[in-house]
Amino acid sequence: MTTLAPPATIAFIGLGMMGKPMATRLAAAGFRLRLYDLSQKAISDFVGANPTAVATASPKAAAQGADAVITMLPDGKAVRQALIEAPDAAQHGMAAGTLAIDMSSSNPVDTQKLARDLAAVGVALLDAPVSGGVKRAVDGSLSIMVGGNAADLERARPAFGAMGKTITLCGPAGAGHALKALNNYLSAAGLVAMCEALVVGEAFGLDPGTMVDVFNTSTGKSNATEVKGRQFVVPRNFVAGFTTGLMAKDLRTAGEVANHLQLNMPGLRQAVAYWSDAASKLGGSADHTEIFRYAEMLSDQDG
Repeated sequence: MTTLAPPATIAFIGLGMMGKPMATRLAAAGFRLRLYDLSQKAISDFVGANPTAVATASPKAAAQGADAVITMLPDGKAVRQALIEAPDAAQHGMAAGTLAIDMSSSNPVDTQKLARDLAAVGVALLDAPVSGGVKRAVDGSLSIMVGGNAADLERARPAFGAMGKTITLCGPAGAGHALKALNNYLSAAGLVAMCEALVVGEAFGLDPGTMVDVFNTSTGKSNATEVKGRQFVVPRNFVAGFTTGLMAKDLRTAGEVANHLQLNMPGLRQAVAYWSDAASKLGGSADHTEIFRYAEMLSDQDG
C-alpha cells in the first residue's frame, strides 16, 4: 500500500471555505492534486494559484490514478454521492487499495455503512474531520480526529501532517465523526454561555472586554473566551469563519448519535433547538459567533 508522502497523488473533492486552504497546504507540501468541485470557478481559481494541480470534470476523473481521495463536503450525503452513488462517483475511478478519506463533518452511523460499502470494492475509509476553523486550516495547525484502521492512519499521516498539528486515532470507522460532533457540542455550549454572560453583564454596566479578560484568568475560561471573546464577539466583527448553519448541523448530528444509542440527553437536545432556531433567525450563512446577536434577541423578549 502506498504511503501518502509527497509526491503521491491525491484527489481532493470540495474546495469550499475549509477545503481550499487544506488543499493549498497539500499542494505546498509537494503532493500532486487532482481536483473536483461543483463550482468550476473554485477549481479554476485554485489551479490559477497552484498550477501543478489538475482540474477534472467529475469525482471519477479526479480519482483516476490517485493514491487517495479526500472529500471535504457539506455533509455525509454529499460525501456518499461523490464517492459511491453518483454515476460518475469516485469509486469508478479508484483502484483497489486506494484510500478514501472523508474530512467532512458527517453522521458517524452513515460513515460506518460507507466504510462497509467501500471495503466491498477494496477501498479503505478513514473519517478524519477537523477542528480549528479557517485560520488553522490556512496555517496547517488543524486538529484531526481519525476513525478507522491504525495502519491506514499511518499511510495517511504525511498528508495529515501537511494540514494539521494534532492527529488522533479515535477508534474504528465513524469514531472521528462522532468525536467531532461531540466536540462541537461542547464548543457551541461554551460559546452560548459566554454570550449570555456578556449580555447580562453589559446590561448591568460591565465592560465586555474586561469581562472576557476576567473569564480568561478565572474558572470560566474556555475556547470561547480565549479564542472568540476579544477577537470576534467584543468588537462585534463576527468573522471567525464558521457558519451558524454548520454548527447547527453538527449539533443535529450529535443529537442523532444520542438518539441512535437511545440516550436521553436534555442539554444536547436543548442545544440543537437553540442553534437551529438561531440559524433560522440569523440565516445559516451567519458567522457562528453571531450567536451573540441571537442571545441579545432573546434577552429582549418578554418572559
